Amino acid sequence: MSVELITSYFPDLNADQKRRFALLGELYRDWNEKINVVSRKDIDALYVHHVLHSLAIAKVIDFLPGTHVMDVGTGGGFPGIPLAILFPEVKFYLIDSIAKKIKVVNGVASSLGLSNVIAEQKRVETVPESFDFIVSRAVTAFPDFLKLIKNKIRRGGENELPNGVLYLKGGDFEEEIKPYRSRVRIYSIRDFFAEDFFETKKIIYMQG
Repeated sequence: MSVELITSYFPDLNADQKRRFALLGELYRDWNEKINVVSRKDIDALYVHHVLHSLAIAKVIDFLPGTHVMDVGTGGGFPGIPLAILFPEVKFYLIDSIAKKIKVVNGVASSLGLSNVIAEQKRVETVPESFDFIVSRAVTAFPDFLKLIKNKIRRGGENELPNGVLYLKGGDFEEEIKPYRSRVRIYSIRDFFAEDFFETKKIIYMQG
């Protein structure tokens, strides 16, 4: 599985985007030998488990140029790096509390020439700015995540969805979202991508 998988679901990619997506596999393999940010099992399935999974967000929203997005607990750069390739005119701020992970993210972003990415070792509670959208891949239970990002989302917004949270999560999380059930929208990633990996994977959207 490689860049052809991405182009099959995103056929309008330009040559520069295709080039960058094609480079991801090799870049993460190289970095992973130095700093382990992706499991050995997952590195062979990088394009499904990490790149395509991240891009599920793009099936829910087509970010407008100038949108500011923060990726909380980005790990090795997911979902932020694939989204930054797809949306070159959107500003992405990727944070993680672990320095070696941010070293990888900065290395990958630099190799790809992604001028729309800033990555820093930081805890979200200490970030002073607010953003149009906050994205993340299930760093914690949903209610705990909402506490972490309190007051970090700007009101309103120009995108097709009002400013808010886009949270990638798998498994059974009904209990977690029960207090917010009337305020969240759940998207099944299996509606967008056919791979078995996405069987239980969802996106939780909640307006800020």
